[in-house]
Amino acid sequence: MRMTSWYYVEGKDRVGPVDEAKLAELLKGGTLDSESYVWTKGFDNWKKFNEVSELEYLLSEDAPSEVVQSDFDWNGVSKSEKIFMIKIGIDRGSQEVEYGPYNLDELSQAFAEKRINEKTLIYVPGQMKEWIFLADVPIYEQLFNTMPPVIDEIDRRKNLRKPFVARMFFHDEEEFFEGVCRDISVGGLQILVSNFPGNVGDEVSMNVHPDNSDYCFTAKGEIVRLLDGGQGFSLRFMTLNDEAKSSIESYVNKG
Repeated sequence: MRMTSWYYVEGKDRVGPVDEAKLAELLKGGTLDSESYVWTKGFDNWKKFNEVSELEYLLSEDAPSEVVQSDFDWNGVSKSEKIFMIKIGIDRGSQEVEYGPYNLDELSQAFAEKRINEKTLIYVPGQMKEWIFLADVPIYEQLFNTMPPVIDEIDRRKNLRKPFVARMFFHDEEEFFEGVCRDISVGGLQILVSNFPGNVGDEVSMNVHPDNSDYCFTAKGEIVRLLDGGQGFSLRFMTLNDEAKSSIESYVNKG
C-alpha cells in the first residue's frame, strides 16, 4: 500500500486523513464503494473513487467480495416464491427500471424469451445487501441451462450499487417489510415488495434509504393504488418534513 493521505465522504461528513490500507478496509466493509468521494493533496476538487487512477488497484482487489457478499440461500428457495426484484437498463444500455417481485420460474421464462440477460441486476429485499448481476447467481446453470458468462470488472465496478429501499411498518407497526423504491417525488413513490398484505387506504411508516446515504429520510404515507400482479403499491406521502423534502429533491435532481 502507498503512504498517500486521503480524505473521504461518509454520509455528510468528511473523514480523514487515512492511508490506502484503511481505504481498502472501508471498501471491503461496505463503508465506501466505487462511487464514494475522495480527496488528497493536489486535487482541485473531490473525485469519485473510480475516477482516481492511483486507487484503481483497490477496486480490483475489492471486486471479488462484491460477488459473494450475500447470505441468501439460493438452493433453499422455492421456484414459486415471488421475492426477486430485477433491474434492467444496464443490460441493454438504456434507462434503469426496476420490476418485480418474480419467482425463479418466471425468471427462467424471461431469460428464455431474451427479456433479461446475464447483466440484468437481481435483488431480494431484506435478504441481500446489494444488487448483483444475474451472471453471479450461484444457481445460474441450473436455472438457465447454460454456463454463466464472465462479467468484465469495468462493468462490475461501474454498475453494482446498493438498492434504493424502503423499510416499512404498517397497521400495528409490529410487522416489518423491505421493498425497492421507484418513481419518487415529494408527492409519493412506488414500492415493489413481495407478500405485503396492504390495501388501499392503509397507512405505512417507512425509513427510505436511496443508494447514496446522504438522502435517507423517514416518512408516513397512504397506499393509493395496488400494482398489477401483486408487485407492490403506490403511496402518497402524508407527513414529510423539510429535511425529507430536501433529500428527495436532491436525489431526484442527482438522477
